[in-house]
Amino acid sequence: MFHSADDVVVDAVSTASDMVDVLARGRSTGAACPDCGAYSHRIHGSYQRRLKDLPLGERAVVIKLTVRRFICGAGGCSRRTFAEPFTRLAAPYQRFTRRLNRVLKRVGLALAGRAGARLTTQLAFGAGRMTLLRRVMALPDPSFATPRVLGVDDFATCRGQAYSTVLTCAESHRVVDVLPTREAAPLASWLINHPGVEIINRIKKIKRQLYGRAGFDLLRKMILLQ
Repeated sequence: MFHSADDVVVDAVSTASDMVDVLARGRSTGAACPDCGAYSHRIHGSYQRRLKDLPLGERAVVIKLTVRRFICGAGGCSRRTFAEPFTRLAAPYQRFTRRLNRVLKRVGLALAGRAGARLTTQLAFGAGRMTLLRRVMALPDPSFATPRVLGVDDFATCRGQAYSTVLTCAESHRVVDVLPTREAAPLASWLINHPGVEIINRIKKIKRQLYGRAGFDLLRKMILLQ
């Protein structure tokens, strides 16, 4: 079940009409302190962590993971206890497995908030709209080289009231950047900071897309990562 997380042992699996509960624990007998690196076998206590995973046969899957806290016995270390890591299964403090997080990012990029949340409910791993939007905003901006031929277009973020500018590479037809207004000053500043543009074309490249009341930062991220 967890082919990519070989540090996890499944103890039991129980099913209900629309839910699969998986009881799991760590396989190792100890763990290394994240501060000093000293290995410890001394257990201080344990707690249960609940993780949502990808659905199984249209049933929601919840992993009830027993996490042990170990005692760091290194004399010069300020950390007294630490939890065993399950970095291949889930990131620290996350309530979703890594593979489910990857799916949530794709859903968020494709549909944004409310529409994406409705789709995740239908797919049996329901996530709120803000959960999807946070994952989109956490994605890094794609890197790009300054285009030789720059396409410039404006589009409405709020029809009739607010407009932004999208910059594209006219040769590769890829979005390069999105500016918060359609005024000349932000474009002039962008050109100063990105020397190498030889030709500027005013184009009508993108279709007008509505993202509800999304703020500019989210709108920029959605366009850049499409």
